[in-house]
Amino acid sequence: MENKRRILLVDDDLNILEVLKMRLELKGYEVVTASDPEEALALFEEGDFDVVITDQRMDKMTGQELMLECQKIDPTTQVILFTAYGTIEQAVATVKAGAFSYVTKPVDHHDLALKIEKAIEKRDLLRQLANLRQMVVEKFLFEDMVGESPKMKAVFRQIMAVAPTESTVAIYGESGTGKELVAKAIHIHSQRAKGPFVAVNCAAIPETLLEDELFGHVKGAFTGAVASKVGLFVQANRGTLFLDEVGEMSPTMQAKLLRVVETGEVRPLGSDQVKKVDVRLIVATKRDLQKMVKEGLFREDLYYRIHVVPIYLPPLRERKEDIPLLMRHFFKKFSEKMGKKIETIQPEVVDLFVSYHWPGNVRELENLVEYLTALAPGQVITKAMLANTPLVQERPPVEFRPLREAKDQFVRRYLEDLFKLTRGNVSQAARLAGYYRADFYKLFQKYGLDPKKYRQRREPLDVGKDLRKS
Repeated sequence: MENKRRILLVDDDLNILEVLKMRLELKGYEVVTASDPEEALALFEEGDFDVVITDQRMDKMTGQELMLECQKIDPTTQVILFTAYGTIEQAVATVKAGAFSYVTKPVDHHDLALKIEKAIEKRDLLRQLANLRQMVVEKFLFEDMVGESPKMKAVFRQIMAVAPTESTVAIYGESGTGKELVAKAIHIHSQRAKGPFVAVNCAAIPETLLEDELFGHVKGAFTGAVASKVGLFVQANRGTLFLDEVGEMSPTMQAKLLRVVETGEVRPLGSDQVKKVDVRLIVATKRDLQKMVKEGLFREDLYYRIHVVPIYLPPLRERKEDIPLLMRHFFKKFSEKMGKKIETIQPEVVDLFVSYHWPGNVRELENLVEYLTALAPGQVITKAMLANTPLVQERPPVEFRPLREAKDQFVRRYLEDLFKLTRGNVSQAARLAGYYRADFYKLFQKYGLDPKKYRQRREPLDVGKDLRKS
């Protein structure tokens, strides 16, 4: 359910408050009133308001002072001032100081309605611009999500299919596979793209602090709570909240998350009031939640609430055909960032990248590319530069497989090495293998190998080549 736009109305004249509240509610706004600026500030700290409409001249605090306090909490807040004719100059000065506009008393309700609409439009624009500054995403590459393998193309299709919906998405994948990038891509291509994208790693925050992070607290909620704090659910209102490593949540936090998912309401610590939030939830984990449910480690009711649309990210070792693309992308990225001109990568370097098992997935590859770019003395990345890296220091761990599967894997690699050595010459490869040519044909066709593929001349990887297909 989409929330109404919220207005905080502040005036020490109770008659004005009552009349304006009624008129604005008839126009579809949710209106909260305060007759005292200090009360208004306390309400603002707890709520998420699109516009503050305040009288300029009040006891304890002026409208301009209230505006400045509110904008310390939320810089996108739009403030409209009420002013009498005799104080218009002061109102104009307040507009120059950051107010959106002013309305003279007695209030022209048509003029006020137009200014509220424009103020909300400006706030939405400011939030959108702030969000875009944090998330510069290339439309076709999904930021650093590069890939042309069938598995990654399937992921891209899922992102574009689920993004326009409001469904909760559960992203599964090993560390370093890009789960947060997928969440950002879904947000960017959704109807909520103008709203905030808020991310939190549940595994990185102790349970005692996680509740405070998610739900916030009011002033005096506990020792040291000298000011109210807005929780991440409220910060993500009308946007997307990404909970990474949700499988690490304690049973207590799982129960509290379930309640928010079911009701759309959050209760800050120390408060007896609930707040409605309009948030799209995306979760991610490297764990098998279904298995955790069976083991009693994860709530079954929460599982079915968040496991609505699952997206499975393949580890890098299962999409090795994407490694040259990723190398080109990251070398180009870091070359531009560091002011270098890396232009080519030796074929032997590409071979080592492709043959490595990448336990840290894309994040590990990106870090290694950054390391090589930083240390590169010239424009070419050579094999010698890999001397102190895992690519030449380690061998992939031995995986014990059934004998038949291990034999098939050995034969396939043996044939691939033969074709590399002979550059796809079938007669020469058959002779080296000790096979008759006809029998050798049957053998490599059984493993789906094409000798023509190995007849091409191996070229260095061109970093400057555009990743987009023409």
